[in-house]
Amino acid sequence: MSVLLEQHGSRLEADERRLAVTGEVDFGVASAMAEAGRDWLAARPTGSEVTFDLSGVGRVSSAALSVLLEWTRRARQAGVRVACVRLSPPLERLTRVAGLDTLLPLGAAEAA
Repeated sequence: MSVLLEQHGSRLEADERRLAVTGEVDFGVASAMAEAGRDWLAARPTGSEVTFDLSGVGRVSSAALSVLLEWTRRARQAGVRVACVRLSPPLERLTRVAGLDTLLPLGAAEAA
């Protein structure tokens, strides 16, 4: 895994098929995290599959969901399929309450 961003108690890492977020994602880091993920997605070949892993995000955060939705939109624009989205239990609850769970392929991702 390569570190794409480490800022304000949050970390974004990537390998060939997965973006993984750990720590606290607030609005102070959300913009930089969204941008780093967009750049990573832009380098993925059209037709490839990716996983967004936010299972390491510790607290409920609408900022984290904003980043996730931006990445999902960018992946679609780039012709990259989001195979799986993993969320921490607090983020999963927020996603369900917001009605976003039907828009995302939630589930367990393959072990990296």
